[in-house]
Amino acid sequence: MKKMILLFSHQLTTMQKEDAQTSFEVEEFVVLPKDLQNIWSNIPPSLGDLDEYLKPIRDYLKEELKRDDMALIQGDFGATCAIASFVKSIGGVGVYATTKRDVVEREIDGKIVKTSVFEHIRFREF
Repeated sequence: MKKMILLFSHQLTTMQKEDAQTSFEVEEFVVLPKDLQNIWSNIPPSLGDLDEYLKPIRDYLKEELKRDDMALIQGDFGATCAIASFVKSIGGVGVYATTKRDVVEREIDGKIVKTSVFEHIRFREF
């Protein structure tokens, strides 16, 4: 059974789930355990090197990710690059979501309010 481990700070949309199932035959979506999600979502900007900080994430992936399983990786740029490279090195497939952004402008009480609406388009491999 092919799975997708979610290393990002959002919930998958229905469209994203359907795309992963159709495009990559993903059958299971795996969220990080809470302690690892906290690590991934709160990467300290003061750290000069992320190697030791990301070790628990790498250890988890070594255990959970099987050859050709996927990891949706989005977050801190440096951490994303490091983990995408690591996933590839252990035989997994790292992906990120691409979106289309539409900006909607409305006048509310004499002020222009802009709202960005993001629509999932596809997953792209690193």
